[in-house]
Amino acid sequence: MKLNKRRVIFINRYFYPDHSATSQILSDLAFYLSSEGFTIEIVTSRQKYDDPEADLNRIDVVNGVRVNRIKTTRFGRKNLLGRSIDYFSFYLSAFVFLLLNLHKGDYLVAKTDPPMISIVASVCSKIKSATLINWTQDLFPEVAKALDVKGLSLVYPLLISLRNYSLKAAYKNIVIGEIMSQRLQYYGIDKDKIKVIHNWSIEENIVPLSATDNPFREKWELQGKFIVGYSGNIGRAHDIDTLVGVANSVKNEKNIVFVIIGGGALYKEFKKQTTDLALNNVFFQPYQPKDVLPYSLTLPDLHIISLQPELEGLIVPSKFYGIIASGRPVLYIGDTKGEIPEILHANGCGKSVNIGDVDSAVKFIEQLFTDRDLAISMGESSRHLFDEKFNKKLSLKSWGDLLSSL
Repeated sequence: MKLNKRRVIFINRYFYPDHSATSQILSDLAFYLSSEGFTIEIVTSRQKYDDPEADLNRIDVVNGVRVNRIKTTRFGRKNLLGRSIDYFSFYLSAFVFLLLNLHKGDYLVAKTDPPMISIVASVCSKIKSATLINWTQDLFPEVAKALDVKGLSLVYPLLISLRNYSLKAAYKNIVIGEIMSQRLQYYGIDKDKIKVIHNWSIEENIVPLSATDNPFREKWELQGKFIVGYSGNIGRAHDIDTLVGVANSVKNEKNIVFVIIGGGALYKEFKKQTTDLALNNVFFQPYQPKDVLPYSLTLPDLHIISLQPELEGLIVPSKFYGIIASGRPVLYIGDTKGEIPEILHANGCGKSVNIGDVDSAVKFIEQLFTDRDLAISMGESSRHLFDEKFNKKLSLKSWGDLLSSL
């Protein structure tokens, strides 16, 4: 790799030691690039994702990476108004910091937390003659519109226009999926300015583990069961009604159980629906500590991923990477022509069904329950896919090659 000594500055609201997914992905990349000889700096907040009161050091050096933490408000994620004020304060502080510290020839890489930080980055890059790269994890304001965020309609066209300006102003826009790439091209972004680099599993020690070797089977008294699992956030972007319908349809099969691990905006509603239907085959567990994820992710015989169809191409569910690393098949509930369904179909590691198609989902679960060899084979295909296409080393190398080529 040809090394380039010009500074690469990443801007994102969270960074190490924060443990949120986007923070860990950025941390992985920053530390890798530093080890490869790049000069890396981070512009981030002093907070943690789940602790707005945290007050991390203003300046740190971690694994050769200089971390600049700017001051922001600390309302946290409890309500939309407070979150919006936190966003605005980050925009303002980041703008001032970049004007004072960005140099001609620097590479500025803007992620998407807070939303539309690329606008601030594009203005500063132009003023300071820096090279802008957008690392697009999701498309805002489209996500907010799809989730019916109140008060957005009046400013939506303006936000789209400003966001698209920042994408067109960039040297490169890194996206995490092919459909997301197509959406940017639809907005008039030059195809040559778009590059797909997939995200990765943030847990390197997740490997396939047999049921007999998984201590969680005994811990949660699930020996001998065929486990359908859902792991991670259960929010407005996801569908629970289909999954509840599936669990209700197979409630008389005592050896098929559902284990829901995580939390989120719809977690309580999920539990309420299963309680109202007296479903004794659905078990709920909270988010698991990081050190036991290799066990919790390999617990299910089949993993569920869901995404509302209107969000297809706007985000890619991050849980996908850990699931295929665990060597398990996937049942996807959402748009059957979406990003992940196309991958599942092409690689023989799962099935996709439309939201509300309980019958098809039940047939697939019963098929794998009856034919365990098929379930194992699909799981092996998942792990093969992970090793061939979604391995962290591949994505990190793609980033290193991109920055070296500039």
